Amino acid sequence: MFRIAFCLGLLLTLPAHAAEVAICFNYGCQSEAKISFAEPLIEQLVTHVQEADNAQEERLRLAEVVGQLYREAGRQSPIKADRKGDYLDEGVYGKMDCIDHSESTTRLLAMLEAHGAMRFNRLIGQKRRSFLIFQHFSAALEEREVPLARKSRGEPVPDYVPYLLVLCDCDGLIDKAVSNEERTPAAGGRDVVLPRFVVDSWFVEHGEAAVVLPLDAWLEGEGPNVQ
Repeated sequence: MFRIAFCLGLLLTLPAHAAEVAICFNYGCQSEAKISFAEPLIEQLVTHVQEADNAQEERLRLAEVVGQLYREAGRQSPIKADRKGDYLDEGVYGKMDCIDHSESTTRLLAMLEAHGAMRFNRLIGQKRRSFLIFQHFSAALEEREVPLARKSRGEPVPDYVPYLLVLCDCDGLIDKAVSNEERTPAAGGRDVVLPRFVVDSWFVEHGEAAVVLPLDAWLEGEGPNVQ
């Protein structure tokens, strides 16, 4: 209870017309930079995602918007030096590995979700794939069984959710690798197979649209050939 009250107290100090997200860099989230996104930018990007007509289009628009948010973050922090993969920016201040990307992209998607950007998909935290001693992480989404109703213009959207996600050390945020067809209990006791996808920004150059892949394909190693 004290933790929640403390987090809410911090939220009251945030600018009324901006969203702040901590972006990780220097590998393993060793460094963080607080990035302030102006409200007009957030409104523009959220509107762009909201114009999607289906779940697939929404995911592609989210991937584009994640790239745009990283470009803005690069104007306020050293991450503009980041390159795709790990080796092209080795030794550079501001480099990002898959842990930095998965954590930061999850936070960016949480901010967008809290602002009402997602109707067809929902954020499910991070996923991990393993091969021998190598591990790779990514932010992940799940399609909603029933899309949310389109919000009317001017309807207030809670903006505290992403900040609470960033401030808390929520257990189990990074799940064990699971199949894209993980069964989710639904109303009436039946099981529904909900498609899951990764939104992986580690694969691309700074500011480019993140790569969207079905979770099961990603778990099998699919994705651009970068190192």
